[in-house]
Amino acid sequence: MIKTRKILAFLLSLLVFLTFVPSLVAVDVSLYFNPAVASYNVGQSFSVSVFVSSSDQAMNAVSANIFFPKDKLEVTSLSKGGSIISLWVQEPSFSNSTGSISCEGIVLNPGFKGTAGRVITINFKVKSAGEAILSFSSGSVLANDGSGTSILSALGSAKYILIVPTTGPTAPQATTPTEVTGVPEAPQITSNTHPDSTKWYADNDPVFEWAMPLGITGVSLYINDRPSSNPGSVSDGLFTSYSTEDIDNGSWYFHLRLRNQFGWGTISHFRFQVDTVKPSFLEIEEIKREDLIEPRVEFKLTADDATSGIDHYEIKIDDSETQIWQDDGNHIYQTEAIDPGDHTLVVKVLDKAGNFLVDSAEFIVEPLEAPVFIEYPKQLGSGEALIIRGQTYSDIQVNVWLQKDQDEAELQTVRSNNLGEFTFVANKKLTGGIYQIWAQAIDERGAKSNFSDKITIAVAKPKLLGFMSNAVIWLSVLVPLTALIILLFFIFWYSKNRFVMYKKKLNKEVREAEEATKFAFDFLKKDLQASIKLLENAKSSRRLTKEEEMVFKKLKDDLAYAEKHVKKEIKDIKHVG
Repeated sequence: MIKTRKILAFLLSLLVFLTFVPSLVAVDVSLYFNPAVASYNVGQSFSVSVFVSSSDQAMNAVSANIFFPKDKLEVTSLSKGGSIISLWVQEPSFSNSTGSISCEGIVLNPGFKGTAGRVITINFKVKSAGEAILSFSSGSVLANDGSGTSILSALGSAKYILIVPTTGPTAPQATTPTEVTGVPEAPQITSNTHPDSTKWYADNDPVFEWAMPLGITGVSLYINDRPSSNPGSVSDGLFTSYSTEDIDNGSWYFHLRLRNQFGWGTISHFRFQVDTVKPSFLEIEEIKREDLIEPRVEFKLTADDATSGIDHYEIKIDDSETQIWQDDGNHIYQTEAIDPGDHTLVVKVLDKAGNFLVDSAEFIVEPLEAPVFIEYPKQLGSGEALIIRGQTYSDIQVNVWLQKDQDEAELQTVRSNNLGEFTFVANKKLTGGIYQIWAQAIDERGAKSNFSDKITIAVAKPKLLGFMSNAVIWLSVLVPLTALIILLFFIFWYSKNRFVMYKKKLNKEVREAEEATKFAFDFLKKDLQASIKLLENAKSSRRLTKEEEMVFKKLKDDLAYAEKHVKKEIKDIKHVG
């Protein structure tokens, strides 16, 4: 009886111990690889998933450091698709140079409880033949008990046989098993407003699009500044595009997942970057020159952009073409050799989204002293060599321009001696005409002088050419003069001919007028004489009345007056004719 009581007391104590001290009971929690054993060909790509198993107790945190043989395998990418991790404390990363992979994440409350919780998927490519062992160099799994109790009990490993493929039929290759859940795959997100996730855009109204597979019953999305977030398990509707307006400047992530009859699928994360603000400041400072003749001028360009950062500068000097300049970190911009004079430097600084700020600065480049011509002919005969001597700096380049009349100027280059003397010899014989010559000095830095004063040289034409030229001049005068004389003669002849014809016609008209006048007057004269005769006969037989006497006298006087004046007019007409 006593023995039975002792046994019962022991069993009761053991039950209390197991009930109130669960942490002392072994729990099977492990990290493992799937597949654990397989074979692959050299050059082949394959995937390995890292799983956590915690079937008896919920876990809420996991970390893993994985080793792989870098001479046998190469990581091409890491995938978080289908992971149980909700928040990454350390984003999954890898190094092919050290053969290492690491990750650390948290599963939000109530945590994960099960035998196949996917953490990450590793995508490998086989580099060489041999045996590849995949193992955990360290790992951790914490319980979801509010205290962060470590519950990891085992770390798995995997062994892969890597072979060189042979020709002909080969044994079937082991393939990576996949979980057939039927949930939608991660949707492919595109954006016409922000197409490249690595670039910045001055557009704060992003638009996103994705394809909608058959059987989709829900769409869940979320935008924040975290690379990996869960948009949740509440559907926002059924649609294939989404847009938002006036989003703040910065780097953002668009998270999207789809749901079908089997549940919610893998989350897609699309990064987009917004910067709508121009650079905050731009400062141009000319670096002091000891010699203002120095043609290469240096400027310190300082600019800042708080969001996307400075991308490049666009620089323009006076009316020259715009130059693209990248700052190498010392902020010093040096011009090419600039001609002497007053100049304006215009600087436009652009950030990585294309926003810009513009400023300008004035600067001066002083000239060298201009060359001087000290010996030259004022006249030359045609075909004679042109030789000119001048003075400038010692051992310096001198550009000399030679221009005939209005032709294009021709350039020749000479060099001065150690005394600063230079000699210019025209490289061709000069033909007749007026020539102008001027020069400019250029030193080894590219500094230039102003142009010298122009000198003028007259080159005589050859005698035969001069005679022909004079003949041309005389002909140019005589030919128009001769033509003018011929024209005047023709006008005179034509006018005279017209006058003679007019005079003949006039004479004819005068004769006709004379004959008509004489005929009319003779006819009138006969009538008047007949009337006078009648009165004379009456007067001889009787005494005329006073009225008849007056008519008689009037007719005789009028006849005499008319005859006198008609004869005179006829005589004048004959004289005109």
